[in-house]
Amino acid sequence: MDPHLLRTYVTVARLASFSAAARELGYTQSAVSQHIAALEADLGLPLLTRRPVAPTPAGERLLEHARPLLLRLDAARADLDRFAAAPRTALSIAASPLALTPRTLAALPTTAVTLRALPRDLVPAAVATGEADAGLVEGVVAPSDPLPLPDVAPLTATGVAEEPLVVVLPARHPLAARPGLRLADLVDARWLDAPAAGIPLDRLRTVHGGPAGHGFRTALRYEGTDTGTLTALAAAGHGLALLPRPATDGCPGAVVVPLVEPRLVHRTELLLAAGVHREPHGPVAEFTGRLKS
Repeated sequence: MDPHLLRTYVTVARLASFSAAARELGYTQSAVSQHIAALEADLGLPLLTRRPVAPTPAGERLLEHARPLLLRLDAARADLDRFAAAPRTALSIAASPLALTPRTLAALPTTAVTLRALPRDLVPAAVATGEADAGLVEGVVAPSDPLPLPDVAPLTATGVAEEPLVVVLPARHPLAARPGLRLADLVDARWLDAPAAGIPLDRLRTVHGGPAGHGFRTALRYEGTDTGTLTALAAAGHGLALLPRPATDGCPGAVVVPLVEPRLVHRTELLLAAGVHREPHGPVAEFTGRLKS
């Protein structure tokens, strides 16, 4: 399969439009149509319905393969480009919102920094493809366990922080006076679903180990990235939230109770492109040195 044709197909499927894909890719609409036709002829299968534009069952299966393949190709090009790259004088960092703690922010150089907040699952790809010089990603694991990261490219991951987890409740909640809470006690509670600003509910279900899709029902979905808004929603009684302890400071009306079972921590890792030619230097070295110290 020609990767150029594959990239066109993924773009058309994502945008559900030949014309929108042509604008994004800088092609004519007829060229996009020719790319799709050539790919379908190569595979001997229809990949898209035309009205509306949507993947066929075979097209859906191809998307499962195409996205990681194209990501690996982009990562390979970025990795080779680094051999000839001039020394960097600025620093670009991709970080999931909960990785932006006082500790990680204090490690930033004082000038020439671009900081991008991304969903946690997109941070490794940003580092692998050269969109960011470094990444900060976080998640819930057992103490000292590494984070499970997608296999997008060779990356080095270094743990830089492990914080305790707390449940955020309104002051009037019947569990607010407890000295500690077990996740098993909260399965039937009403939760805030905030995949970017808090711990995703799917992760709680996985950690709890109950039946698939069971428990931790959503009372309100918050699609922003501000943890202050999330804790304010919890304080107002719209649902519970699970957060690392440092992210809960300064919210009036909210009570935080430690999660005592299972034994879990919120871990933050620094991601860098792997390889001997990628020994940190310049602003990256300054940032990583301050972060690890």
